[in-house]
Amino acid sequence: MTALAHETLEAVMPKVATPPSDLDDVLWQAWKAMELPEGYRAEIVEGFIEVSPTGRYSHGRIANRLRRALDKFLDGGQFAAHQDMNVIHKRKVWIPDVFITLEDAEEHVTEDGLGIDASAVELIAEVVSPGKETLERDRERKRRAYARAGIPVYVIIDDFDGHGTVSVLTGPVPGEARYASEVRMPYGTEVIVPEGPAKGFVIGEAITGALRAAP
Repeated sequence: MTALAHETLEAVMPKVATPPSDLDDVLWQAWKAMELPEGYRAEIVEGFIEVSPTGRYSHGRIANRLRRALDKFLDGGQFAAHQDMNVIHKRKVWIPDVFITLEDAEEHVTEDGLGIDASAVELIAEVVSPGKETLERDRERKRRAYARAGIPVYVIIDDFDGHGTVSVLTGPVPGEARYASEVRMPYGTEVIVPEGPAKGFVIGEAITGALRAAP
């Protein structure tokens, strides 16, 4: 938990008339009360509120290339690629770099209007950012969280894995917080989404760029 997240949680808990016994409730109330500086976002991942800055240029470039390519691929159908929106699952909150849900997803907006219910999300993609905690979050904690939520396809685009890799995980096993299948390929190799609305979509050099120099 970052200092900012910790301070916000400390500030909001005394305002709860009857502090809820469930940690998820405490975190949920703290998250809703947060007022972040411009350029920051907060998520609830595996029992922590995690505050992070918006991505650097290279991160945003890949995420936007992916979203535009997915929108073109999905054009004319009922699904679309989205960004900058909360995905909510049992008082867990994520803000994926890119995700696929219905173009018109009004019926899947949570009752409080704060985001899209995870049950309506067909694919999530994260572009890994630098830093030990961030690397571990996208590679491990979110991997488990998305599997628990039953997200059908999780794509990880990772500049910091060797010379760059793309991983496509499918077959979520919610009770075990894992994905049954994983394809992991280096940048410069075409990786194909095997199922869902984006079945057949190719993630290649046009999205990731060429092989990176090893970190």
